[in-house]
Amino acid sequence: MTVTESSGTATTFAGPSLSPSRAADFKTCPLLFRFRTIDRLPEQPTPDQVRGTLVHAVLERLFDLPPLERTPGAAAALIEPQWLRLVDEEPVLATLFDQIEPPAASSTAADAAPAEPMLDGMPLDADGRLEAFFASAEGLLGGYFEVEDPSRLEPAEREALVSTLVDDQLLIRGYIDRLDVSPGGDLRVVDYKTGGAPREAFEGRALFQLKFYALVLWRTRGVVPRVLRLLYLKDQEVCDYSPDAEELERFERTLVALSQAIERAKEDKDFRAKPSKLCGWCSHQARCPEFGGTPPPYPERAPEPSAPPEDLLSTAD
Repeated sequence: MTVTESSGTATTFAGPSLSPSRAADFKTCPLLFRFRTIDRLPEQPTPDQVRGTLVHAVLERLFDLPPLERTPGAAAALIEPQWLRLVDEEPVLATLFDQIEPPAASSTAADAAPAEPMLDGMPLDADGRLEAFFASAEGLLGGYFEVEDPSRLEPAEREALVSTLVDDQLLIRGYIDRLDVSPGGDLRVVDYKTGGAPREAFEGRALFQLKFYALVLWRTRGVVPRVLRLLYLKDQEVCDYSPDAEELERFERTLVALSQAIERAKEDKDFRAKPSKLCGWCSHQARCPEFGGTPPPYPERAPEPSAPPEDLLSTAD
């Protein structure tokens, strides 16, 4: 495959690749990684996941407006047009609200949390679901305006794909929600989060994603980002983190080791379930041995390392 690094240099690479989402999948549960990356099993998106994608889309388009027009009202006016665009790109979303059922209680896998296929307060009548969905998205956008003033910002890049090769053996890549560059050349990576601010196990995953982006930017631009910023729109919280070069070097070695573990698992066709509190949110419980299920036969020929691309929901946490 041809790889264009964030510096604009095109290279050809056919080895293993990692994105933040797929790397986090393997760390969370190797079997989940297999289901998503090797078997490529379909997953039904939930309203909460799609709402995150919609809010990301609105915030991206908000910065197309002149600074003084970037108001809460303008953001709200973008919700329906962006929703129609998403439906046009992913027609399955048109049926998202046809039927929403309460989650089934989990009876296996220790400490599994209940799945959450419904938004809080989602009406049970079909006519009110989309309206409630739009209203909940508008509420999250209101949270954004509580933590930032977009009229004072001019992002250098939005929804930017960045990539680089690590030691000529591993392609790492991902989409950055927003990249700000100061007049002095300092970089700030901004990631929008539409769920609640993380606690304990979830916090590490969020920082892992940002360090991933910081490493790519450092290797391609020669500059360690000054700030990695998480904006939690639901809780109206800002979390800033400042990495250094030594830390990113260690993180780079971690990614290489993780990629090697994935390649060994492919060779051995051995991807084991890793039970955790995250099991309750998994779409593949019916195929998981921890829930009494059986995985499908391992594909005779695994997909190319670069596939599949990041899906619609992978960056809309």
